Amino acid sequence: MPPLPAGRKYSTSPYLLLALLALGAKARAAGQAPAPAATVRAPESQPLAEGRPLLTLQPGAAKPGDPVLVSVRGMAELPSGTLAGRPLRFFPWGEGFLAVTGLPVEMKPGTAAVKVLGPAAPGAAPLELTGTLDVMEPGYPERELKVSGKYVEPPAGVKARMAADRRAFAQAFSQPFSAPAFGQNFAWPRQDRITAPYGDRRTFNGKLSSQHFGVDIDGDPGTPVVAANEGTVVMARDNYSAGKTVVVHHGAGLYTTYFHLSRIGVKNGTRVKQGQHLGLVGSTGRVTGPHLHWGVKSDGLWVDGELLLRLDFFQPAVPGVASGSTQLGTP
Repeated sequence: MPPLPAGRKYSTSPYLLLALLALGAKARAAGQAPAPAATVRAPESQPLAEGRPLLTLQPGAAKPGDPVLVSVRGMAELPSGTLAGRPLRFFPWGEGFLAVTGLPVEMKPGTAAVKVLGPAAPGAAPLELTGTLDVMEPGYPERELKVSGKYVEPPAGVKARMAADRRAFAQAFSQPFSAPAFGQNFAWPRQDRITAPYGDRRTFNGKLSSQHFGVDIDGDPGTPVVAANEGTVVMARDNYSAGKTVVVHHGAGLYTTYFHLSRIGVKNGTRVKQGQHLGLVGSTGRVTGPHLHWGVKSDGLWVDGELLLRLDFFQPAVPGVASGSTQLGTP
């Protein structure tokens, strides 16, 4: 695995596990009035009761631009919900439901509210699970780069080509929503030094400012690039700025992108497995030298690929490690 860039900090706080009791439990059957919304903490030594609604956020704290997994157990039907006001798209996963999303890179540090709505039993009234996700200061660095002037102020003759590139990317990223096409966690598309992390702010030739929405991985021209996970190729195209590009759709609103290749080794519609050859490292498009720009798009947002690699899509609910609060409601 490539070394982490200097100065990057990642939270090691435990996952946020949220547990709640349904209204009208047998413990109140002796005539007690139903309890109001309450804060619930799971006991540290006893497992969570089977069937108790459980909401899990992974990671437990994140920075703007990070991918986030929201999982729910104990719901009888497909739930709905939001994170930081953005709708969540759940799908059946394991013993419950999962949504893959991210935090907008422009989000301010603080907290992000999560709300999930669904019934705990078939035909029952829906319950609302609420909690918060800590949003940390990102601390993205700034750098100035020197590139060919045509990429800072493109000639009029290439504007039509750039417009065609934008349409092609929009089409690639418009695949119908589906359950994940993979059966394992994500892996690096190549092993080498990281030359630029996600999120750094860039000035090109002192004029054009932008933010880097990918991870740059060093590599000699012609070295292999492989698929980070199973999926379907939805773009295999030479673009003006991104150069020779491959985009893989993994289901669940997840895409990985591979820019600046010297050669593309797959075609549109190709079904690929994790580790399968996609192309070769190059320096096509707007670059300062040969490398792989690896990008990740989740639920319409460019997110940090390094953090995607830290997520465990197959993490079971861990009983007895609870933090934060859960509110029980009847919307």
